[in-house]
Amino acid sequence: MQALSAFGIAARRVVRGVLCDIDDTLTSDGRLTAQAYTALERLHNAGLTVVPITGRPAGWCDHIARMWPVDAVVGENGAFYFRYDHAARTMQRQYVDSPAIRTQHRAALAVIAEEILAAVPGAAIAADQQYRETDLAIDFCEDVPRLPDAAVQRIVALMQSCGLTAKISSIHVNGWFGDYDKLAMTRRLYAECFGIDLDAARAEYVFVGDSPNDAPMFSHFPHAVGVANICEFAGRLAHEPAYVTVAAAGAGFVELADHLLKANIK
Repeated sequence: MQALSAFGIAARRVVRGVLCDIDDTLTSDGRLTAQAYTALERLHNAGLTVVPITGRPAGWCDHIARMWPVDAVVGENGAFYFRYDHAARTMQRQYVDSPAIRTQHRAALAVIAEEILAAVPGAAIAADQQYRETDLAIDFCEDVPRLPDAAVQRIVALMQSCGLTAKISSIHVNGWFGDYDKLAMTRRLYAECFGIDLDAARAEYVFVGDSPNDAPMFSHFPHAVGVANICEFAGRLAHEPAYVTVAAAGAGFVELADHLLKANIK
C-alpha cells in the first residue's frame, strides 16, 4: 500500500464518486463524528456520487438513504441497495433474493445463530440483528469483550460448515446464503440507477474501507483507499487497497475527502 499522497492530482481530477464502508471507516470508536459527516456532505455538495457500502442492517440503511447526504446505500454486505427519491418521497429497494426466500433464510439463520453461540463462548448475536433482512451478524468485539482471533475463525468455520458465505468486518462476522458481495450489488446499483458500467469506469470511483470484507472492493478499484487501521489486518486481506491514509477511522476518511477536494473536482 502506498501513502495517500501518491494518489496524484491527475487521477483525482477524474473521480466522479466515493464509495465508503461505515464501521471504523466513517466512524471512530463506534461514533460518527461531526467531521466525518461533514466530509460526506462536502463530497456530495461537490457533485460526487456518495454511496456507503456496508454490512449494517436494512433498518440502518433505510435511515441512511433518507437522512444522510448520500445518493444511495448498499447494505448487509451486498444483499440490497436502497435509494431515496427526495422529490417523490419514495424509497427504491432492490434485493438479491425474493421476500419468500429471505423469510426462509431468516428462519435457518436463527438456528445457526444458536449453534454458534453454544460453540463459541463470549460471542453474541449482534445488537442490530433484529433490523436485518438477509444475514446473520455475530458480535466479537462491538458490545462484548474482544474475542481472540481463534474464536473469530471458529465462527467463520461454523458458518461455512452450515453453507453460509462468511466475512469478517472490524466488529462482526457476517454470514449469509448465496455468493453475492458488496461489489456485485454496487455494480447493479450503478447500472440501474446511474447508467454507469463500474467495470469500464472503475478509475473514476474511489472506495475507502478498513477490513477483510472490503477485499472485493479493494481489488476492483485501482484507487481504493484503506484508512490507517487497515494495517491491523496485515496478512489477512485477500486484496489490499492501493493507498492508505495517515489517520485512522473517521479521521482517515476526512483526510481522503480533503485530498480529493483539493484537486478541484467538479
